[in-house]
Amino acid sequence: MQQIKNLLYTAVAQLTLIVSKDGRGNFTTVTQAVAAAPNTSFQRTVIKIKAGVYYENIIITEEKINLYFIGEGMDVTKISGNKSAGMGLKTKNTATVRINANGFVAMDITFENTAGPQMFQAVALSNYGNHTAFYRCRFLGYQDSLNPQSHTQFYRDCEVYGTVDFIFGNGAKIVFQNCNIYARKPSAGKSNTITAQGKETPNQESGIVMQNCSFSGTPDLLKELNVKTFLGRPWKNYSTTVIMQSFLDKLIDPRGWLEWEGVSLDKVYNAEYSNRGPGASTHQRVKWSHVINSRAEAAMFIVRNFIDGENWIKSTGIPFFPDLL
Repeated sequence: MQQIKNLLYTAVAQLTLIVSKDGRGNFTTVTQAVAAAPNTSFQRTVIKIKAGVYYENIIITEEKINLYFIGEGMDVTKISGNKSAGMGLKTKNTATVRINANGFVAMDITFENTAGPQMFQAVALSNYGNHTAFYRCRFLGYQDSLNPQSHTQFYRDCEVYGTVDFIFGNGAKIVFQNCNIYARKPSAGKSNTITAQGKETPNQESGIVMQNCSFSGTPDLLKELNVKTFLGRPWKNYSTTVIMQSFLDKLIDPRGWLEWEGVSLDKVYNAEYSNRGPGASTHQRVKWSHVINSRAEAAMFIVRNFIDGENWIKSTGIPFFPDLL
């Protein structure tokens, strides 16, 4: 396993496959290109996905390590599905794209689930891979849009859209950096909760960190004055979510965070550090949330320390800053 880990750090492109709906590439579907990629390759397989909407549900299995998806821009290259819990599916089976392999990288692509706000859980992307990274990608859905579920992951200059618990995960160490987070109009009578992190035990190494991100709402949501939007709610007893050095727009409820029934709130670590904007004031935050006042404490959650980013993100070619601003 250590040998695989080290090779992931130094992976370089060996093979390039082209996907194009017009037949001018090697394949017309992304699924075909993934199937053709070599198994357990310690060099990257680049899959270039031309402009178009690819209506597919894709599972990247464990042996397909070191795949690198490159689109032509999040506005023009889209992988789209519509599976949902409203169809009777379990949440894990609704994902438009599910990643089980290590070393996966994507840039300039939209991953979307179009099921809608009334269809309950409907995942655009579910990620179980280690040392995976996304750059200039969009994750578009409503409830449970993005599921960074396990291991170590990095998201840079991405956009995430959703309503209920739309960034949720259990056993992963995740950093979002310079990302735009957009709450959408939920189904009638619902509130928005941006994050739902599921750390279950004190010794589990997991958490969601958002650094230098922007939290706002879509135009249709901003017209709905009665809809409340919260930074998140704790999914499990040791839920850990840190929002730092970010812009919080006025739609963020002054309480900041919402309870989850049955969770021991005294163990939760939902924290904020040095944020800005009309929604950043912590004076009316719920008593069980945490305000970080020390740079030393905040530094526990930087890319360098929290996800050991200097040792693996460089190999992806994605920009990042390792420290506090």
